[in-house]
Amino acid sequence: MLRISIVDTPTQRRLVVEGKLISPWTTELRTACDDAKADLKGRSLVVDLKNLTIISQEGEHLITELMNENVKLQCCGPFTRLLLRRLSHRARALKEGAQ
Repeated sequence: MLRISIVDTPTQRRLVVEGKLISPWTTELRTACDDAKADLKGRSLVVDLKNLTIISQEGEHLITELMNENVKLQCCGPFTRLLLRRLSHRARALKEGAQ
């Protein structure tokens, strides 16, 4: 199960993601991000991953896509921080390969 909550402030729209980022929930997060980007009105989009318990390979691919779209990601625990660092390297390699 995946829960996505939206927290709006004057400077940012935060999507708080809780639970398991696995199929079919990756599609739900993709849709939520696309919907959120359509109505930012100059604010930044932040995806808060602090409360994820499982991230599948499909979830990793989605996170990499979000990084390449310049979506800000926030995490807390050492596992998620290490995963984001690894995915950040992957995202950069994909960008450089596309150029």
